[in-house]
Amino acid sequence: MTTALRRPVEVRMLADGPIEYRFERRGPGVLLVLHGGHMRAGLALGEEAFAAAGWTVLAPSRPGYGRTAPRAGDSVAGFADAVRALCDELGIARVAAVVGISGGGPTAVALAARHPGLVERLVLMSAVGPLPWPDRLTRLGGRLVFRPGVEAVTWAAIRLFLRVGGRRALHALLAGVSTGRGVAARAGIGPADEEMLLALFGAMRSGRGFIQDLRPGPDRGRPGRQPALVIASRTDGGVPFAHAEALTAALPGATLVVSRAAGHFVWCSPDWPAIAERIDAFLRSPPGRDD
Repeated sequence: MTTALRRPVEVRMLADGPIEYRFERRGPGVLLVLHGGHMRAGLALGEEAFAAAGWTVLAPSRPGYGRTAPRAGDSVAGFADAVRALCDELGIARVAAVVGISGGGPTAVALAARHPGLVERLVLMSAVGPLPWPDRLTRLGGRLVFRPGVEAVTWAAIRLFLRVGGRRALHALLAGVSTGRGVAARAGIGPADEEMLLALFGAMRSGRGFIQDLRPGPDRGRPGRQPALVIASRTDGGVPFAHAEALTAALPGATLVVSRAAGHFVWCSPDWPAIAERIDAFLRSPPGRDD
């Protein structure tokens, strides 16, 4: 099992407590990446295209994940302010985009709205939008199996399931984040994608973060006016496609890009290289807005 997804992290003490982050310096342009549930700063999911294009990446762990304190922002808006403070500490005055992935979407939107002088653009991938999420059954189940003291056992069981079942087990997990059935739930996912996903599921943890993600409803402030690219699959079983449509409607100047991915992981699709090129072109375009 590869460990290519794993990267070293740092911790910075701020007013609301410690924030864990990864700061990979490349070119002058900075992307601020907010990953989703069960993720932390040390896991670089979906960032290969950013690295290949020479972008510097700042990826903080959200509250309760990794070594970021659960109190590091007592709300989505509060953590957005904490991330702004982290940027100030690191000398980052401007980011080309905030990239919000899955459960990181609400914080990305809040950061752009609350700190327009920092954020030039938004890129949202399979992101939770301004709709209720998740459904009641998922919320109740998540609170049972991913609560502190239990989530470590849950992830140990998932890893054992993968070791014993291999790709069959992986296919079963993928079916849980796709509205497709059978082969349709993993259509277009090649051997390299499977290796990456096996490594990802082998490294995920929930800490206290996922329980916080399950709190009802993201903060709904007035959206920012930055250009936005919203990327999602119609067969996403983790965050329904309706969230992408709602984000596109709510964000002025947003463009919706429909991925042909079989489910939640938009990077695992034959059309991902074309989408990655579109993202890079978007990131290098003039911001086209006033602060």
